[in-house]
Amino acid sequence: MAQPVRVQDPDVELLDRLAQARRDLLDQVRHRIIGQQDVLEGILTAIVSGGHALLVGVPGLAKTLMVQTIAESLALKFHRIQFTPDLMPGDITGTEIIEEDLTTGRRSFRFVHGPVFANIVLGDEINRTPPKTQAALLQAMQEHEVTVAGNTYALPRPFFVLATQNPIEQEGTYPLPEAQLDRFMLELQVPYPDRDQEERIVEETTGDEDHPVRAVLKADDLMEMQHLVRRIPAPKVVVRAAVSLARMTRPPDPASPAFVREYVSWGAGPRASQFLVLGAKARAALDGRPMADLDDLRNVALSVLRHRVVANFAAEAAGRSADDVCQELVDGRDWMGVGG
Repeated sequence: MAQPVRVQDPDVELLDRLAQARRDLLDQVRHRIIGQQDVLEGILTAIVSGGHALLVGVPGLAKTLMVQTIAESLALKFHRIQFTPDLMPGDITGTEIIEEDLTTGRRSFRFVHGPVFANIVLGDEINRTPPKTQAALLQAMQEHEVTVAGNTYALPRPFFVLATQNPIEQEGTYPLPEAQLDRFMLELQVPYPDRDQEERIVEETTGDEDHPVRAVLKADDLMEMQHLVRRIPAPKVVVRAAVSLARMTRPPDPASPAFVREYVSWGAGPRASQFLVLGAKARAALDGRPMADLDDLRNVALSVLRHRVVANFAAEAAGRSADDVCQELVDGRDWMGVGG
């Protein structure tokens, strides 16, 4: 008697494909980027979650090259916007122009798409443009559409904003409003390379060898994987831990520890809880696992929280930053519900 054919669960098959795509993509990116494993993992986490990421680091750490290389390896439409003090909102979203029909002589308006109409938008040095222009990205990042002259235009799918920011230079910069920061799923700190990595960087970038990158994922594949991430189950313990962690950043909350009440003006909102769970799901999916756990949540927690917590003057006087407060909170275990 013939044995019945076992049909593989399509989600399991897709999980395997996503895990393999992650390995292939990182292999391609390593043709140009040396080190920065945590940053690259963070960018991939944001992308498969359908979120946006802010890369913060001093000049010369290949932040822009990282984004460009990932865009090439994903076979997506990529536009770079260099943010400058004289950049206008229309330079990002696009603008209407008057066209004249040479046959009839009639004039009409035509909308010319701006660089935001792409799958991956690199906002280079995003804090170098005034808030008026920064705000041009708010609707695009949240609703994935742009409204110009009363007309709304949908952006291509998938859509991501990957922005860079220099943390040390203040002249000619404009801090991002809290509403803008909250649209970024993750803030990724780009560190200096270690000595061995820096020697490899110097050797490989001062020669004449080209480092081509091959596309390993198409837009349809990526959108399918984004839907898969959404379908990854998050146990109740993970959801409760995410909500507890976000609420503990808020000074008025009874669960917030003493150092939060002392050093924090404003804590993270509900969007942080959502991104904590979604990021944990993405980390599990990228690893080929069918369920998120508390370790996944811990891995994304600092990147989700650090730009949503506002430190007060007492923290500044004590030499504590919002990043320090979030790190202390994440390192504790109260939010996991297992005591300190």
